[in-house]
Amino acid sequence: MTGPSDEFLWESALGLLVVTGGLLGLTLPFGKLATAAGVPAMVWAFVISFGAGGVLLCALLANGERMRLTSHRLRYFFITAAVSYAVPNLLMFSAIPHLGAGYTGIMFTLSPVITLVFSILLGVRRPNMLGSIGIAVGFIGAVMVAVTRGEAGQPADFFWVLVGLLIPVSLAAGNIYRTVDWPEGTGPIELAVGSHLASATLLLIGILTLFGVGAFAPLRAVPLVVVAQVASASAMFAFFFRLQAVGGPVYLSQIGYVAAAVGLFAGTIFLGEHYQLLTWAGAVIITIGVIITTKAQSQKA
Repeated sequence: MTGPSDEFLWESALGLLVVTGGLLGLTLPFGKLATAAGVPAMVWAFVISFGAGGVLLCALLANGERMRLTSHRLRYFFITAAVSYAVPNLLMFSAIPHLGAGYTGIMFTLSPVITLVFSILLGVRRPNMLGSIGIAVGFIGAVMVAVTRGEAGQPADFFWVLVGLLIPVSLAAGNIYRTVDWPEGTGPIELAVGSHLASATLLLIGILTLFGVGAFAPLRAVPLVVVAQVASASAMFAFFFRLQAVGGPVYLSQIGYVAAAVGLFAGTIFLGEHYQLLTWAGAVIITIGVIITTKAQSQKA
């Protein structure tokens, strides 16, 4: 059963944004702990997709629902899997050891701007003037944070900076595609299950081809991190597709802003990282940007 607060969250764009972005922000410190323990980037991306897809599938079946496979849904599952999950996660966990969790996290904050550009070019649910202002304010905050954390404790190799910049491009393309090709009559949990299991399939093929079964061995060193990552990813993607439906692709893309801010707190509290005052000021400006775009969203509604 769901209570009034659950129903309110399920219908609230702001509530869904905060919850989804917050859970996404936890992926960065979890990924840093995993890669530091020797877990390959592709394996950790598989853990997220397989774990989230498996847990949500069990929840779907327990609720008396079932997966309905059609050619349209299968196309949607595998394109979403590649563009929104497998590729961005592989890029992210590959870049973290070279750029640091902080600098890599900043790449998420570029996603709203790139999504906005794609949305305007393709005419997909473009925001109003106030919404555009909010996104611009959030971007200014993101730039402030990026300036203070750009080196991630060491000079970043230009190649890995380019790899990091591909993350928001892939995420933005996924944001637009999921809206344009959303299968009619398909719920958010079903889409999350299908997309993640498709992502896990693609990643497993890549792991076995490139590394073999032995690539999974380092997971034994971080069992609690695996459990925490699977739990947070499952919860995040349950809300992710609902936020897509309620807020649209541009509003959804702001989970990167929220995730970057959450990453600051998670890094400080759990990983002993330290940030400059300008970094925290940028996080506050990011929050203001989200508030402005939320106001714009309510005006449109």
